[in-house]
Amino acid sequence: MERVILAVILVVVALSVAAVVQRRRPDAPTQSRTALIPQQLDRADFASESVPWLVVLFSSDTCDACEEALVKANSLATDDVAVVEVSWQAASDLHNRYAINTVPSLVIAGPDGAVEAGFIGPPPTGELWAAMASVRDR
Repeated sequence: MERVILAVILVVVALSVAAVVQRRRPDAPTQSRTALIPQQLDRADFASESVPWLVVLFSSDTCDACEEALVKANSLATDDVAVVEVSWQAASDLHNRYAINTVPSLVIAGPDGAVEAGFIGPPPTGELWAAMASVRDR
């Protein structure tokens, strides 16, 4: 009988710990329901917190236009600019977290995660470079 009680206690403790760990991850920053791109990113979601500027391309493995957008995004990569591709198939949780409904969607975020510029569809190269230069000069 004591073993059954001990087993029940251990299960309850394990479930409690699991619930606490599950709740520790904060909700995504608040997003406007009318925004087509996120307005704020949690930099911890993208493993590039130490780099001042973050370019995130939300994509899909079945999207031909996403390949073009990735090539353009990768041209921005420097020591100060990290480029991260977030494929729907690999990270649908992040697509859902940031309410991404269209791919490719590309955002440029600053050190605090505030989205400074964004594009739906493959960005025109000149506009992408101009957007990056504009936000870095602020």
